Amino acid sequence: MIPNQWYAVLNSDEVKSGRPVGVTRMGEKLVFWRGENGQVACLRDFCVHRGVALSAGKIHGDRIMCPFHGFEYDHTGRCTRIPANGRNSPVPQSIHTHAYATQEAQGFIYIFWGPTEKISGSARFFSDIDERFSYGEAVDPWNTHYARVIENQLDVAHLPFVHFNSIGRGNRTLVDGPLVEWVDDDFFNLYVQNRIDDGTPPVRPHAMQKPDVPFKLEFLFPNLWENHISPSVRVVAAFVPVDDEHTLLYLRFYQNFMNLPVVRSLVNRLAMPFNIFVAHQDRVIVQTQLPKRPDLRGGEKLIQADQPIIAYRKRRKELIEASMNPN
Repeated sequence: MIPNQWYAVLNSDEVKSGRPVGVTRMGEKLVFWRGENGQVACLRDFCVHRGVALSAGKIHGDRIMCPFHGFEYDHTGRCTRIPANGRNSPVPQSIHTHAYATQEAQGFIYIFWGPTEKISGSARFFSDIDERFSYGEAVDPWNTHYARVIENQLDVAHLPFVHFNSIGRGNRTLVDGPLVEWVDDDFFNLYVQNRIDDGTPPVRPHAMQKPDVPFKLEFLFPNLWENHISPSVRVVAAFVPVDDEHTLLYLRFYQNFMNLPVVRSLVNRLAMPFNIFVAHQDRVIVQTQLPKRPDLRGGEKLIQADQPIIAYRKRRKELIEASMNPN
């Protein structure tokens, strides 16, 4: 995983008031809960006293209580109460567990995967999706590294083969471009034109013009992707790392063409089976890729159509290396 980044890791409705939620993210067991003001807290799911999972405990006000001996921790990971020592006894400063900064936006819960002193901005989302859009959603498990799942959504040459009977119909095997347009250091747009092979060579990325259609793909580091299908329709994915060999794909269908409350919910819900069907066509293939975790120089023989994957890998490598620089 790329350190010192805001990762979308849960849907907001997965953490409800009054009870802790234990999950594995980034290869680590974490516990989430909501305090009295509704804000989400995240700690390592581990009581430093005897190693019990805090997620098996209870919520007391803004604090989480270990189920074994009643130790209580606040959102910073500091232990605030040890019942066996008496309510007026000070708690040693050494009794604390690791905490992660959290933010909540657009129905996602984000954590900052790194020390708080490295935080230099807020969690980001796609600016073209506003309150006029509503969405349906699903969570889908993949048995592979999250970077492989991301790269699949940046792969523009696989559609006529993997999705021959869905979004890849038409045998458009030749790939013009693709053109990668960096909006800023951590956000790029992707434009591509797939067409039937007529014997002419593919247009080179530098010679490609942006297609005169609204379609484009967008990627926002470290783990958000958007398929900008039309002014009224988007598909968004959050690629949530569980560990090095497991990922949760948080998939959403956004639309703003239907705003009647009941019908809107029905439209959003009915769109998800097809989106999951398409994702499962990918999943059965991507889970066979080796190695599970890709690398910029991993021995693959990449082609012109893989330019978005190369761009992703280069920037990912830069961010990882920058996180290792003490300056």
